[in-house]
Amino acid sequence: MSPPRRSSLRKQVHTLLRKGLALMPQGQRFALYRRMVDCDPAPDSRLLLKVAETREELEACFKILHDAYVAAGFMKPHPSGLRATIYHALPTTTTLCAKWEGRVVGTISMIRDGVFGFPMQSVFDLSGVRSQTGQIAEISALAVHPDFRKTGGAILFPLMKFMYEYCVRYFDTRHLVIAVNPDRIEMYEALLLFRRLSAQNVDAYDFANGAPAVGATLDLRGVDQRLARVYGGKDDRKNLHDYFIVRDLPNIQWPTRRYRTTNDAVMTPALLDHFFNQRTQALAGLDERKKALLWSIYQLAEYRAVLPMLEGGEVPAMHALRRHARHSMLCPAELRLHGLTEALPAQVVELSLGGFQVRSKTPLRPGAVGDAVVSLGELEESHGRFEVVREVGFDGEQHLLGCRLIEPDAVWRRCVAALESGFTAAEVHAY
Repeated sequence: MSPPRRSSLRKQVHTLLRKGLALMPQGQRFALYRRMVDCDPAPDSRLLLKVAETREELEACFKILHDAYVAAGFMKPHPSGLRATIYHALPTTTTLCAKWEGRVVGTISMIRDGVFGFPMQSVFDLSGVRSQTGQIAEISALAVHPDFRKTGGAILFPLMKFMYEYCVRYFDTRHLVIAVNPDRIEMYEALLLFRRLSAQNVDAYDFANGAPAVGATLDLRGVDQRLARVYGGKDDRKNLHDYFIVRDLPNIQWPTRRYRTTNDAVMTPALLDHFFNQRTQALAGLDERKKALLWSIYQLAEYRAVLPMLEGGEVPAMHALRRHARHSMLCPAELRLHGLTEALPAQVVELSLGGFQVRSKTPLRPGAVGDAVVSLGELEESHGRFEVVREVGFDGEQHLLGCRLIEPDAVWRRCVAALESGFTAAEVHAY
């Protein structure tokens, strides 16, 4: 009789450990998880963390993800050897990668609420999270290359740190949501302070090949204080508050942007065609509604040339869509109402050709007219006259106001044109 494979032995050991942990009180289990933390405050200089943007980087990310999901039973092997989901095709998804001496060794993706919603909303009720103020991002597609899984978190923790900072600094995110295997949920609860969406697990999650799953969320507002209470006083290698909130990692290569967008849309028409027509055929498998939704966000001819047509070869009708597409931004602004001498500081969080949404600590009545100065980028300042249309919401601190732009200037129009290209990576700087 041949000896069992090493992987089978590992699974048996892990099963026994999980059963042993389950017998301990939750507080003791969480404390044990926290004692196991080993986050290097000064990672090796050979490690680079960046947005995956080239064909080679994305291919490597999708390959690592495919192999990890197949090994875990979360997907069936695909002929392409890649896991590139339809969410990766959207400009509202950003994929990060960890590279070791130039080789991609880890990946994670952040999915903002877009035309397809979130993957996990098919089985988890997100209404409680949606009812709160602030943007939501689903954290998904986390995988580390097998060669680096036994390095004590040397890849995982920096990748998670990059994800957290990207969500806070660029993604304009308040709530993170995740769907994970029940065997992993306590790690997220203990280490990162996630809270379960419900006490019940989902027995079969289609997005993970029918594997069981549990949903959880993390409110980033106040997470600084909550992490400080848990990790305050611990040494550097076990202090996740210091690691995530305080410390800067020189290994992170932040994207260079012309405009203050909240994500990095890297899918050029060529990349979209390569990954979702040629390699995986994911676009061809979409239903008619999802095909039409893709047409609604990719409106340039270069993109539409690679998108699937609807039945009968017709172009999807656009009558139900907004007159002007809206784009998520984080732009400092000054609003000067007519009749007032003092400018009001504000932040533009969404814009279109014809208007914008702005956060302001000062409430403004509908019908108020003034002049806005908006910093669309480091060297891109727009000046225009606006009218307050309505108050969209109030989060207890700031008012969210919808405004009409009476006459957009050339800087504003140029910015919108770049955003509507669906591609805002470094090449957009040629504008």
